[in-house]
Amino acid sequence: MSTATATKILTDRINRIEVSATMAITAEALRLKATGIKLADFGAGEPHFETPQNIKDAAIEAIQKGFTRYTAVAGTPDVRKAIVARHAADFGTDYTVDECVFSTGGKLALFNAIQVLVDHGDEVVLPVPYWVSYKDIIQYAGGVVKYVESREEENFRVTAAMIERAMTEKTKAIILCSPSNPSGAVMEQSDVEAIVRLAHARGVYVLLDECYAYLNFAGSPVSGASVTECKEHVVVLGSLSKTYAMTGWRAGFALGPKVVISAISKLQSQSTSNAASMVQKASIAAVTGSQACVAEMKADYIRLRDRILEGFKTIPGLTCTVPQGAFYVYPNVSAFLGKGGAKTTTELAAKLLNEAHVVVVPGEAFGTAEHIRLSYAVSAEVIDEGVARMGRYLKQLSAASS
Repeated sequence: MSTATATKILTDRINRIEVSATMAITAEALRLKATGIKLADFGAGEPHFETPQNIKDAAIEAIQKGFTRYTAVAGTPDVRKAIVARHAADFGTDYTVDECVFSTGGKLALFNAIQVLVDHGDEVVLPVPYWVSYKDIIQYAGGVVKYVESREEENFRVTAAMIERAMTEKTKAIILCSPSNPSGAVMEQSDVEAIVRLAHARGVYVLLDECYAYLNFAGSPVSGASVTECKEHVVVLGSLSKTYAMTGWRAGFALGPKVVISAISKLQSQSTSNAASMVQKASIAAVTGSQACVAEMKADYIRLRDRILEGFKTIPGLTCTVPQGAFYVYPNVSAFLGKGGAKTTTELAAKLLNEAHVVVVPGEAFGTAEHIRLSYAVSAEVIDEGVARMGRYLKQLSAASS
């Protein structure tokens, strides 16, 4: 069937979006691995740690005790109480159980929040570079993306003034992700708070993607929801995936005004329903147990970040900002574009994958044209081997084009 024929068959809303670039890269990498090729994989944003044992034990105990049936759509009162308490302890927020919904991953919480808030023609302010799914989820809802370009020379910093300039009378929501995926940039707390207050004054919702909130290398984790007097227009979108190395468990949540959380729960009731019951038990163990594992993982990520940045220094022409959080680096590869037939970062990423056997994600997926993203949530050995392969390949490209 031709693309044109498929387009006529499918709905307009599905034709407005594309396949997730990170998922596409992962699929191609898996295909190559299946042929026996050993890849240096910096593609997927997934912790290299095992899920902590106390979390595993809680899930196993739940299964053995028969806690395997449906729960309330929004999650059990116990898991929501635990999420609310954890957020209050860490950020000084004051959410109630009725202002929390537990979901099958943070991405679902984000998707549902945008579906219930953004209507056709509504504008959503989105800083660039952005996580790959934001744009498509907004467009699926019929919304219009208003991009805010950050500057590499300013470490991709996003300020309140930048956000305010992008706002119009059609603005319905603002998405903030700090630390950022893909750049690792961390917003100043003063800017986050200023944006929350500005949005509240104008009746605009701030969607806080806190997926990497606990991986803030610049200091203690922060949340815009700490401005509790503005909570009417703040929706927190959280995930246990990165914080507790629980990516495959699909454990996420949203915190927000009752009217929004109720709408998200209604949508969830007609789609996925409740998250897996044993995952809810495991999530309670994660957020109520010792948080030492979070600090240990964070310390290791800092060491791995420094290691990959040192490796980049051996590659002439490659430049990179110093990320202050998450577990990604976002180097500028403009010096290599147009060489060896790779005119775009998408083409360069394909060449790195197929010829150097290094998995990266092209910057076009994140809204920029001169970068690639690498996840350093891998072993030190993978970093060393992968950077060495990249260096050899990029030097060959430069030599061949000189």
